[in-house]
Amino acid sequence: MRARRHRPAREPTIALINIVFLMLVFFLVAGTVAQPLDPDLRLVRTNELEGAAPPDALVLHPDGRMSYRGTDTASAEAFMAARGDAGGTVRLVPDRDLPAARLVEVGAALRAAGAERVLVVTERGLE
Repeated sequence: MRARRHRPAREPTIALINIVFLMLVFFLVAGTVAQPLDPDLRLVRTNELEGAAPPDALVLHPDGRMSYRGTDTASAEAFMAARGDAGGTVRLVPDRDLPAARLVEVGAALRAAGAERVLVVTERGLE
């Protein structure tokens, strides 16, 4: 009669992987990725400044009309013709009260008129 060979029990590697993953998540949440700002530092406030659109941007007003360099523009094609260059990057400055559907419509019209890229210019604040 032969004696059966006793196999050592396999270690549960899944449990070890779960523990390492949970530790990783804990340290990512608990630790800081970037150095905190100096507590004595006072950042510049720009909310009182009068903002101005870039000079080569197409401005979309809340009522849906478009203007370029202070004058109203009838269509995306007219804007591309007024710019003088074919294609390139177009900066679009929408009003915050402009409906999103109108923004998408104008962006698509600019692409159809020959714009290679359409960038939406927004304001960003540090809170």
